[in-house]
Amino acid sequence: QVQLVESGGGLVQVGGSLRLSCAASGRAFRTYGMSWFRQAPGKEREFVAGISWNGGSTFYAGSVQGRFFISRDNAKNTVYLQMNSLNVEDTAVYYCAATGGTPVGGKAYDYWGQGTQVTVSS
Repeated sequence: QVQLVESGGGLVQVGGSLRLSCAASGRAFRTYGMSWFRQAPGKEREFVAGISWNGGSTFYAGSVQGRFFISRDNAKNTVYLQMNSLNVEDTAVYYCAATGGTPVGGKAYDYWGQGTQVTVSS
């Protein structure tokens, strides 16, 4: 069992930055690929970024490539999402999720957090 708790969301102005954290319980965390997803009002949930179990591979959606950076610290059981150059289209609830497969989106995720709201204002 892995429990995930996101934090770090909030209100930020266009062009600003935020860093999200996802704290995981259980030693199994370090065996899972991790991803961030987001869901804006009225839209489907979408893949944002993913990182392999050892941090050796990262994956990004085209819309965030070069602005968002995913990382993990297995010693702290935490995965991060550094978000830079935020724009209003980044406004959404952000979720972290764990998968035993390759963390590139799709439906093969075993555990989900409850989400954290990110609002970008103009």
